[in-house]
Amino acid sequence: MPFLCQMLAAAFVQLFIVSNSWILAKNINFHNVRLPVDPTPFPSSFKCFTCDNVVDNYNCNRWAEDKWCPQNTEYCLTVHHFTSHGRSTSVTKKCATREECRFVGCRHHRETSHTECISCCEGMICNVDIPTNHTNAVFAVVHARRTSGSSRQAASILLLVSVTAIFVL
Repeated sequence: MPFLCQMLAAAFVQLFIVSNSWILAKNINFHNVRLPVDPTPFPSSFKCFTCDNVVDNYNCNRWAEDKWCPQNTEYCLTVHHFTSHGRSTSVTKKCATREECRFVGCRHHRETSHTECISCCEGMICNVDIPTNHTNAVFAVVHARRTSGSSRQAASILLLVSVTAIFVL
């Protein structure tokens, strides 16, 4: 009888460990995704989370296809459908053109009583989160970048001349 109790206790401990790690699997931090190390197919190429009509954001990000976006795209698009209680009914994420991103925002569909929020973003796998309201259903682009160090150098020289002029006067 003690042997049977020990076996049951060991089975219970194993079941607890397996179920605990299964529960923790939902806690994956998609914001801490490592950037790809494979060679880029063209300059300024990028990746987006991609899925089509998946039940929720977790499953979309977890099983997203890992491929480079086509050269004619510039942004990552996310379409989120959810109930009036905030429960997701469908998530679609993909690479998109500027034209596809012109419909960002949230719209309530009276006939189905569902809400659809669309967002677009610029950058490597930037579409981690889903839009849920007018605050985050936006078209987020990266600010213009300097293409050469000469403009930064000119700004530094201008600052140096200004500071010198103040001390001289």
